[in-house]
Amino acid sequence: MGRICRFLINEGVLEKNRIVEPLEALKDDLLVVHPESYLDCLKSSIKVSMVIEVPPVAAFPNCLVQQKVLRPFRMQVGGSILAAKLAFERGWSINVGGGFHHCSANKGGGFCAYADISLCIKYAFVRLNISRVIIIDLDAHQGNGHATDFCDERVYILDMYNSEIYPLDYEARRYIDQKLELVSGTRTQEYLELLDKALKVAKNKFDPEMVIFNAGTDILDGDPLGNLKVSPDGVVMRDEMVFRFAKEASIPIVMLTSGGYTKFSARVIADSIINLSRKGLIDLGASISKQ
Repeated sequence: MGRICRFLINEGVLEKNRIVEPLEALKDDLLVVHPESYLDCLKSSIKVSMVIEVPPVAAFPNCLVQQKVLRPFRMQVGGSILAAKLAFERGWSINVGGGFHHCSANKGGGFCAYADISLCIKYAFVRLNISRVIIIDLDAHQGNGHATDFCDERVYILDMYNSEIYPLDYEARRYIDQKLELVSGTRTQEYLELLDKALKVAKNKFDPEMVIFNAGTDILDGDPLGNLKVSPDGVVMRDEMVFRFAKEASIPIVMLTSGGYTKFSARVIADSIINLSRKGLIDLGASISKQ
């Protein structure tokens, strides 16, 4: 996450004082979505190891797990909540983190310990007087967490994912308003053509007041977990398409960087942000949230 901002600063497109560091999401914040029983279960290192799928974590004292593992997650959750506020005020925001779309109110998994997307939307409903939100989830994996949390006419979910990989949550798929199920090996041109059609359908079916864009770079060719073959330029174009969707509708957009497991993901995200700035879709004189 820090690497993205360093790329932007080193290339002279972002001033360091424009980066906003969020506050850690506290228990009262988390309780807006998560029941106390779920938060209590994270006091077990074994349970945390299962949620983040890193077995050695089970052997560490929970006080250490809270500080070194869960606190960074809570900082990113704080970034997602702050990003909603900044987007509402300024038209757009980017949290270089977050996007824990496998976590629902009652269950974590897939390296997602807290449901930051659900929290972000609840914050928009309660604090920002937003009444309709569209989630555009373009991580390579199905976003089963927020889908489980929002069987709700106020939330429209467009989810484009590799249907052959984790989490294979067929129950959650029932709650996706528009699902685009890809196969392993899907390439850039087909990906972008499908997305263009999907955004047009969403525009005709739903009138959102805020966009939550889960912008995973695990769609990149070479990503070991996504199994898709989208080029770096394809990711840049994808992000531009989504930001244009929001710009044309004059609605605020929150971008979360979500999953990405290649050494060059940070570089691609930075290049995408630079492109958004050059195309006039964002103003890098405004702030970016960093953990």
